[in-house]
Amino acid sequence: MLENSISLESLLETHERPFIIIDNTLTVVGLNKAWEQQFSVSRADFIGQPCCNKAPNCRHQQLFQKLEAYDAIERQADQQLTIRGYPLLDNDGKIYLGESITHATNTLKTCNTQNMAGSCAAFITYQQKLSQAANTRAPVFLMGETGTGKELAAEFIHQHSKCKEHELVVVDCTVLSNDLFESELFGHEKGAFTGATSAKKGLFELADKGTLFLDEIGDLPLAQQPKLLRALESGQFRRVGSTTALKSNVRIICATHRNLPEMIKAGQFREDLYYRLSVFPIQVPSLRERLHDIPEVSQYLLAQLGQRDEQQYSIAKPALIKLLKHTWPGNIRELKNCLQLACSLCTDQHITENDITYMPQQSQEIEYTQPSKPESHNNTNPLIRMEYDVINSLLSKYQGNRKLIAAEMDISERTLYRKLKRLELN
Repeated sequence: MLENSISLESLLETHERPFIIIDNTLTVVGLNKAWEQQFSVSRADFIGQPCCNKAPNCRHQQLFQKLEAYDAIERQADQQLTIRGYPLLDNDGKIYLGESITHATNTLKTCNTQNMAGSCAAFITYQQKLSQAANTRAPVFLMGETGTGKELAAEFIHQHSKCKEHELVVVDCTVLSNDLFESELFGHEKGAFTGATSAKKGLFELADKGTLFLDEIGDLPLAQQPKLLRALESGQFRRVGSTTALKSNVRIICATHRNLPEMIKAGQFREDLYYRLSVFPIQVPSLRERLHDIPEVSQYLLAQLGQRDEQQYSIAKPALIKLLKHTWPGNIRELKNCLQLACSLCTDQHITENDITYMPQQSQEIEYTQPSKPESHNNTNPLIRMEYDVINSLLSKYQGNRKLIAAEMDISERTLYRKLKRLELN
């Protein structure tokens, strides 16, 4: 059974819930002990049997046709069960179906996931932790690679917390230099420094009774970390140029893709601040850990792009299989960019395998050149050149207005700033 599929065998052994694997002939090829106990069946007797008594006109057949994950509710005896199915890709590139069983509860039904999609075990566990975090006032520490959706996680926690009626204020620590830190975070009084023509509330003050999300906290300058720690512990701060202490009651969420324990050892991050922020740590799963969610996430992203473009996009099965085989080092952000390009390249709003193009890995050298020499782009990746040309044209169209450019590209201004910096566009 699945002799060459170490990842699927491992999935069977480590899955805590009842779990079954079905091949494309709608035959059961694997199940775990929890399944045996739930349904009082023997693994040896069940393997090789048809997937269900409705085959071949069943939900399992539909998954192999569309590669779309599904949720279903079934009642057995006095129990109501939630059934989740999703495609699996083994080490040889063969498609299987994985189906898990849980007792239906209202826990996640009451928590609208909004901009989050997924149904695999890793995502469900992650979602449950976010729900738990939303019910506490403890500082939440989101750890994960870039592009995994840490800001979406912060929004989810805020929207399902007692702070939801107040502001969620996002602080991008990557742009907080030593000169800007106090003014941006704590505000300033009129005349506090050259250019301070009026008083300004800081982000800490704006987040009063709400949530303060410190994104990329690992990039906060070391010299400013004691000031943040003091404000977090006392709830008090002073605007630049003022002697009056102000108070703000904020719920803290922070995120980073950096290894803060290693930074502490290197003297680049304060240990006391780390312990103050990491009371409720949550690991955000990478897309590699959620490969079974790729069809579902792809359909969700295509629906978003279709709404933006006033189109209805579809994707061919070979194209989905190609997506499943990629390692996605850029995670969901890379997947979204990939699909966005595919929507631009496809014919009749239908994405084929040839429309799927991946960004180069960091190990590949990419040379960015000035637009006055377009012929020098011949040796660069076509995706980079397309991105460069699109943003450069929008800079001309909106005369450098970043807010309007970000709105048309459907990205945040912070993401646009990073793209401009990476592409050396001003």
